[in-house]
Amino acid sequence: MTYVVAVRALCEFTAKQGDLDLRFTPSPTAQEGIAGHRRVVARRGSDYEAEVTLEGSYEHLRVRGRADGYEPSANRLEEIKTYRGDLANQPDNHRALHWAQARIYGWLLCSTRHLSEIHLALVYLDVDSDRETRIEQHYPAEALEQYFKQQCTAFLAWAVPQMQRLTERNSGLQALSFPYAHMRSGQRDLAETVYKAVSTGRCLMAQATTGIGKTLGTLFPMLKAVVPQQLDKVIFLTAKTPGRALALDAVRQVMTSAPTLALRSLELVARDKACEYPQNACHGESCPLAKGFYDRLPAARQAARQVALLDKAALREVALRHQVCPYYLSQEMARWVDVVVADYNYYFDQSALLHGLAQLNQWRVAVLVDEAHNLVERARQMYSASLDQWSLQSLRRSKPVGMTSALQQLNRQWNALHNEQVAPYRASVELPTAFLKALQRCLTLIQEQMNQAPSGLDPALMDFYFRGLQFSRLSEVFDANFLFDISKREGQGRRSLSTLCLRNVLPAPLIAPRMTAARSVVLFSATLGPRQFYADLLGMPGDTAWLEVASPFVAEQLQVRVVSDISTRYQHRQASIAPISELIAEQYARQPGNYLAFFSSFEYLQHVAEMLATRYPAIHQWRQSQGMAEEARQAFLERFVDGGQGIGFAVLGGAFAEGVDLPGTRLIGAFVATLGLPQVNPVNEQIKHRMAERFGAGFDYTYLYPGVRKVIQAAGRVIRGPEDRGVVMLIDDRFAEPKVQQMFPAWWAPQKK
Repeated sequence: MTYVVAVRALCEFTAKQGDLDLRFTPSPTAQEGIAGHRRVVARRGSDYEAEVTLEGSYEHLRVRGRADGYEPSANRLEEIKTYRGDLANQPDNHRALHWAQARIYGWLLCSTRHLSEIHLALVYLDVDSDRETRIEQHYPAEALEQYFKQQCTAFLAWAVPQMQRLTERNSGLQALSFPYAHMRSGQRDLAETVYKAVSTGRCLMAQATTGIGKTLGTLFPMLKAVVPQQLDKVIFLTAKTPGRALALDAVRQVMTSAPTLALRSLELVARDKACEYPQNACHGESCPLAKGFYDRLPAARQAARQVALLDKAALREVALRHQVCPYYLSQEMARWVDVVVADYNYYFDQSALLHGLAQLNQWRVAVLVDEAHNLVERARQMYSASLDQWSLQSLRRSKPVGMTSALQQLNRQWNALHNEQVAPYRASVELPTAFLKALQRCLTLIQEQMNQAPSGLDPALMDFYFRGLQFSRLSEVFDANFLFDISKREGQGRRSLSTLCLRNVLPAPLIAPRMTAARSVVLFSATLGPRQFYADLLGMPGDTAWLEVASPFVAEQLQVRVVSDISTRYQHRQASIAPISELIAEQYARQPGNYLAFFSSFEYLQHVAEMLATRYPAIHQWRQSQGMAEEARQAFLERFVDGGQGIGFAVLGGAFAEGVDLPGTRLIGAFVATLGLPQVNPVNEQIKHRMAERFGAGFDYTYLYPGVRKVIQAAGRVIRGPEDRGVVMLIDDRFAEPKVQQMFPAWWAPQKK
């Protein structure tokens, strides 16, 4: 068995040493880096060769990559790096890594072209000044060959056991059986269709109700496809923490059923959830876990490879035992496991780790997207950024050293935008180029201060930097699928302030390449309809397969009552409070038990809950509050006990409207007092206009489909298994409309109350 590794991946494994240091990172964006490389190449002679594909072998290892450029007349191979800031502040271990890559490419070129010697050059391009710095060294081929063999030998010490494990894993996966004696109703159809999709290299959209075991029904066939489809990774993406827990539980079920299976799995969590020293900067002069990180990494990596399932707790234990950062250890281990469970952003974000690694290493990956109805809004958020003028004003008052002039210039440009408009809201299809130039100057200065500050910068300055960086980077992909908008509001005194936003409206062009980069992407959810809505907004390939799994539930399990004599529209809400509270009380008296009552806002929720408490004080109730901490959310759910009696009040689309499992008598009914339509405001009206232009269905794509989907998700909390029985009351006259009822699950049998 031959192990294939990219030059960059080889060097990052063998040549990194010393501290983890994020102060001097190549801050130019990908587009700036590409443009910088092109400018450097354009200055070279006519015989200059750019992007030279190279490959070489050593024992069981094949090393491949593309050198940035080679000039035959000078016999010089170049490794081009773009940067921003003061090159003198570049850490030594960053420079050492660049030389390692140049030496490996140097030997591969000498070997391929039978050269006895070569000049190697590191070319650093400052993207702001467009100035090149070239550092050159001469090497005989023998020295480069020796270096190449040393690096390969070091890598093989890790790779050979890895190859042995993969051989054992493949044998185990081929013999793997489903963890249980029988599949649930609908689960087999789902599993077979997932397997066919990955086998034919197609994407799949699958709508399947709760209760059939979607998580295991998608993960198992992907694992069975690993060997025949030569998959390097199975990536399981979720929208929220509970989804990751379900995915990890499915992995444990597989491993429990096959104790000798040499499978390795990893949970990736957000940086703020993994950081042990959140107040410290990420470098050795500030954080003890960054000090000597790469020196201790080999031992930590070796220990981590022995753990079959590296969930958050297990990985933290290994990291702290070896005194390395858990977050960056997890990023390292993502390269060496078979199954990765992570949030959507790890694959779909602009700088997504997993997608970047897949491209760098040419991995063949299959992606599972759980609760995929969330991906549209999450994708829009990933590719949107905002800046608030109050944060700039606050920053100017704090007078950060060396920033006064740049902040004043940025403020002038902001005020020019602010003063141009009279209305509270304005949207544009054009970017403010002068503002962006001033913003970039501020970011460059902050980056330079970051490079020089041993203990980190003021948190407010850092927050502004990261928000500004996101804004700047998104400006480079801004097109007709975005809005640039300005929202004005009253500030302190008489002066108004504004918020600037680059707002993604249609994520499809940015998400679609991630879909096609994988062998297969499977999107699954209980509410993935209308099919065309999600296909359009997520840019699904034209040959994407569709599966709607027959529900294991029957209409007799759930009474769906449409209360059409009450309107929950904003102008009718005050009049609806008393009738809704009476409706809840009547149902509770008829059938005491645990219920969830969903409303469109916290204010609406409070009014109905207070009237119910006043008129019916004997009915126990508890309410969701704004900004509930995780402990408070857990306490809210723990009140739903078997055989309990009471009403839990919650907002539609919030933490308790999906991803909540309350089987049996823990929940016997739900009241949904809203159609769930997003708020009519200038932003949504702009989105509606764009959706109408693009798809001819502005209202449906902006308001109706997202709203009704939230209703179905909330109603789905009631019936969780084949033995469950319950009732759902849909309170609004619009629920009686045929267009709305066409979106209901096929097994529902709605009746007018």
